[in-house]
Amino acid sequence: MKAFSYERVSDSAQAAVRAAEVPGAKFIAGGTNLLDLMKHEIEIPQHLIDVGGTGLDEITPTEEGGLRIGALVSNAALSADTRVRKDYAVLSRALVSGASGQLRNKATTGGNLLQRTRCGYFYDTGMPCNKRSPGAGCAALSKGAATRQLGIIGTSDACIATHPSDMAVALRVLDAEVETVTSTGETRRLTLDEFYQLPGDTPEVENALQAGEMITAVLLPPPVEGRHAYYKVRDRASYAFALVSVALIQAPDGTGRVALGGVAPKPWRRDDADAALPQGASAVMARLLDGARPTQENAYKLTLAERTLAALLAQE
Repeated sequence: MKAFSYERVSDSAQAAVRAAEVPGAKFIAGGTNLLDLMKHEIEIPQHLIDVGGTGLDEITPTEEGGLRIGALVSNAALSADTRVRKDYAVLSRALVSGASGQLRNKATTGGNLLQRTRCGYFYDTGMPCNKRSPGAGCAALSKGAATRQLGIIGTSDACIATHPSDMAVALRVLDAEVETVTSTGETRRLTLDEFYQLPGDTPEVENALQAGEMITAVLLPPPVEGRHAYYKVRDRASYAFALVSVALIQAPDGTGRVALGGVAPKPWRRDDADAALPQGASAVMARLLDGARPTQENAYKLTLAERTLAALLAQE
């Protein structure tokens, strides 16, 4: 880990201004991902801005009938909130499937959205990675690379890494929005689809945040009626990232919404796939994974995603 300077701030707008002013600045809250990246010298911030005292740790109702989740609300507190468990069960279930109890106590809502890929080549600083070192190449696309856990859709010739968040998959199926404050004091609201960026030729650009911009909250719309489910397929029962995960909201008439995790650089959802839900899992995946470009090692995810959704649809 390289040396860095440090400061604490008490206001989110002040934090955004400071982040834009100071070269190489990063926000830190729970630090459950950033500190790991700093130890590996994948992230080398010159200055850390501690936003833990900005007061963004409350869950409050909105005028529209939804919830405003402060960026500093811990994953543990969010998953246990009675309103979330009752009205946004898919979110609660996704959260408890991630990480461990200790990490969920520390990890924050904003940090969860911003966590970086767990691609082994991204973490191995001895291997080329366009996300870590733009223009270096992608070791995952080289002959004989281990790609079993990597992406099958939304990828590019520069990067096939996946986004690791379970929470983000549930937020995508809920039509949540990300609220931010910019360094000029402007408040922005972005859908999850707008927030996350596909790799294209610039895999190092993972989201739509501007220089200094800080996440202040996640906004949930009014509750969506229906059965909420989240299922995560992984190599071990706990503390493992998804090979494939499915977030489902299904209305009594069979209509609903589906989002996938573990297959793409961002939570994966398509409107035409949602429309096909009454026709079953095969019809949904034919649309949701149309254009997939798997490797030989991870083509199994095409079948696994369909079977996982089919299993959820078969449940009462």
